Amino acid sequence: MAHSPESLVIRHTHRIPSPVGSAGEGAVAARQFDVALTSVGFKLSAELLDRLSELSEDAVRHTARRTLHTVSEMVGDHVRHNTYFIDFPANMPDTEEFWTRCVAKALGDGKSRGNVLTQLRNGVLDLLSLPTYGRYQHTYEEMLAAQDELIASAGDRVTVLHLGRELADELADLYRSLAGSTTPLGEDHLRDLRSLAERCALGPQPETIPVRENRAVVNEARIAAGADLLLDTVTDVLRLACALSGGDVTLREPTRFRSLPRRVRRALLAGLDALVAANPAKLADVHAHREPFKRLGERIHPHEYPRWPHAADVFAVARGEKEARSFGSRVETRLDAFDVPGAVRLLESAPGRLFRTLDLLLRTAANQEERDMVVDAAVQVAPDVSGRVVLSVREHFHNRERESDRPRIFVNRRGRAWVAHDFRLSIPAADRDRLIAALDAEIRRRLPAPGRLLVDPDVLDVALPLSGRATATGLGVLPRGSVSAVDGENLRFFVYWKETGRRTDYDLSTLLLHADYSTDSWLSYTSLTAVGGQHSGDVTEAPEGASEFIDLTLDRVRGTFVVPQVNIYTGEGFEEAEESFFGFMLRDGEQKGRPFEPRTVRMKSELRGVGRVALPLVFRRGPGGRWHAKWLHLYLKGVSSANQVEQNQISVSKVVRAVVEREQLTVGYLIDLMSDDTTVMDRWDRERVPDGPVTYIGLERPEGLHPDSRIITLGNLRDVIPG
Repeated sequence: MAHSPESLVIRHTHRIPSPVGSAGEGAVAARQFDVALTSVGFKLSAELLDRLSELSEDAVRHTARRTLHTVSEMVGDHVRHNTYFIDFPANMPDTEEFWTRCVAKALGDGKSRGNVLTQLRNGVLDLLSLPTYGRYQHTYEEMLAAQDELIASAGDRVTVLHLGRELADELADLYRSLAGSTTPLGEDHLRDLRSLAERCALGPQPETIPVRENRAVVNEARIAAGADLLLDTVTDVLRLACALSGGDVTLREPTRFRSLPRRVRRALLAGLDALVAANPAKLADVHAHREPFKRLGERIHPHEYPRWPHAADVFAVARGEKEARSFGSRVETRLDAFDVPGAVRLLESAPGRLFRTLDLLLRTAANQEERDMVVDAAVQVAPDVSGRVVLSVREHFHNRERESDRPRIFVNRRGRAWVAHDFRLSIPAADRDRLIAALDAEIRRRLPAPGRLLVDPDVLDVALPLSGRATATGLGVLPRGSVSAVDGENLRFFVYWKETGRRTDYDLSTLLLHADYSTDSWLSYTSLTAVGGQHSGDVTEAPEGASEFIDLTLDRVRGTFVVPQVNIYTGEGFEEAEESFFGFMLRDGEQKGRPFEPRTVRMKSELRGVGRVALPLVFRRGPGGRWHAKWLHLYLKGVSSANQVEQNQISVSKVVRAVVEREQLTVGYLIDLMSDDTTVMDRWDRERVPDGPVTYIGLERPEGLHPDSRIITLGNLRDVIPG
């Protein structure tokens, strides 16, 4: 979905670019704008309200229209959320009672009566054949009329929008932040980077672009503008060719290369030639992607350009006509011979690969001397390894012993998860502890001195965003593994989807688990009411969009875990649907209101995974009955159709256990490392705002901080990952 430049800034930073327009008396319009924002859970900062008040009413209304559209979309209020049962969650029928009612109405309908009687005689009834099942029986307006207005609560969400700088400056800063990210971006952010690069690729650039997918997107814009390419490996050229063909720059999915203009072919071949001429060893990188390189060669015709012979060598290696032994094969040869010292000496020239092989090296080592050699090599090359990899390896070894007696979870780049038994040999605790201490020291060395550090306690349990792919796009979304408190008495889940071209049925369900992860019960279209909860009813098609809800009173839930999920029963996958998203709301006590109230939405995330079962997060009851959420952002493969909570409860339980019992590195971990004798650290207190500059780390940007402060929030949390 394309977004305006202003929308990009608001979504990523919660800032409105400095409004432009003629001066005037806009105070009344600005206050009206602020009230309208309140209805969707947002408000203007005092500084922004003052700025708008200085403009004409027309200028304020122009800003308001654009902003309200953006924030409504952010929270999921840009669509109509109807419910199957008009007065949900009140007066909900039992499942069998509801189905009997549908059958009775069908028997009273002359058109459906014969078909239903035949099915009943055969002993199998298709619910979709009943005229009143799965299709809205009332309009959206009729549903609204049957519901009470929301009574505001002090616990409702309020997200503050701040005053930004000029639009061009905001876009340039956002471009540099995304392009220079030390961690891979999610698909939506990568798409936003592409849009920004078209504007900013010729302007000031980040010092480095360490993530290769980001570099491909930037190079796509640079080649269109006739600028020099930013290339480091031959794979950079392959990724760029994928970008130019509208393909996958991550190289996960095959790309059908387009016919490229002669100017572009020359640029790609010249880039390859220069890389290989400077370092012929880079030809070995071709082996990892031989087939794509062969197909690319068929499109860019290297034989037509004899002046770039080194570029031709790239495609000769891909076709097997020229030998270039890969680095990986040389390492594998040594490991196959159990030659750990030889493998270590070879890997020292590739620090990142050494770190990714540490577990295997330590398991393969024959004695303590060889294990010491492995650890010593890791300590020696650590300064040359990216911060993201150092942190990932640190988290891996922290959980290594814990995983030896329980299932191990695997998650691919698309969020697809599966669980398997761990058959790896153990690693001696002394070696593991020594390595962890060395990695902690290396991360501490890289962290900047924060000066005066101001911390929002709510951010301490947020998992470090080591990959943007571990976080869905949306509002209030935390990285996979993060833990956040759930403060409210009524928890309501919602899913919305709109089909693109064929009938699509998504089913919102919730699995309730005991402390040992065994099933207590569930809520779904086959179980409309269960302990402490109600399901809003099954909607089985969404040509105009459809919503389903589940309402839970938390103190009535018997189990320890609440696991919401979205099952694809039939039709389009999450990435095929025109739109699909999940979220949850919190309400206090007897706070009523319509089924969807944007002020009560705590989280809304896009559903864009490749599996047929989505697991956004899990809720866990802790000591004293306090509930917390742990974020999953996972997808299970499921089956091609008819996915149901009853059928996947075992696989869901295994995945939930594997994630819940794994410990992630958190923001609190980094804060502990950066806090030393020179650091003054305070907890954020709205009543006492410091006068001077601070480093603030929290979920949202507070008002009143010194303009020279460094501010880290969810929108730029990736900036805490050292390079």
